[in-house]
Amino acid sequence: MRPLTESEIRGSFVNCSKGEARRANLPKGLADLPWDDLDFLGWQDPGAPDRGYIVAERDGGLAGITLRVPPGVRRSLTKTTVCSICLTAHAGTGVSLLTARKVGAAGRQGNTVGAYMCADLACPLYVRGRKKSPLVERYEESLTMDEQVTRALVNLDMFLDKVFDVAGAPPAAR
Repeated sequence: MRPLTESEIRGSFVNCSKGEARRANLPKGLADLPWDDLDFLGWQDPGAPDRGYIVAERDGGLAGITLRVPPGVRRSLTKTTVCSICLTAHAGTGVSLLTARKVGAAGRQGNTVGAYMCADLACPLYVRGRKKSPLVERYEESLTMDEQVTRALVNLDMFLDKVFDVAGAPPAAR
C-alpha cells in the first residue's frame, strides 16, 4: 500500500459522517508505518478500544470504514479464535467481533455487518510474520506468502462488499 496522508484517510470513510471522520483518532506515527508491508491500513482507536478503522484500496480509490465492537459482546479470555480476514489464530481477546454500518440508506436505518477479525486490525503484518500472535504459534501453510496475502485481500473484499451492500457481487479483481 502506498503511504496515505491524514486528509486522504479522513476523506476515504464511507460509512460515517464527515464529523465522525474528522474526530477519528488516526494511528500514531502515520509517516513511520511499515507501508511496504501493508495491504490495507487497519487500526484500533487508542482512545476507544471498542472502535477500529480500515482503509483499503478499492475500485481505483480508497474506501475507509469504521468498525465497532457491538454492545454486550463479551470477549473471551480463554479460548483461541481465528480471524476471518487473515486466518491468524489468537488466544483470548486477540480476535473480536467487529461490526460496520452499511453504506447508504441501509446504514442510515441502522443495518450493520460483522466479522471476527484481529482486534488490532494488523492482518497484513500477521500474514507476513512481521507481528506475532501472543501465546499462539502461526500454523504452517502450503500456500505461499503471496497466496496468503491474496486470500486475506479477497476475504476483506468480501466483507467490504457486504458493507457496500453489493448483493452477489464477486470480490473486486486484484
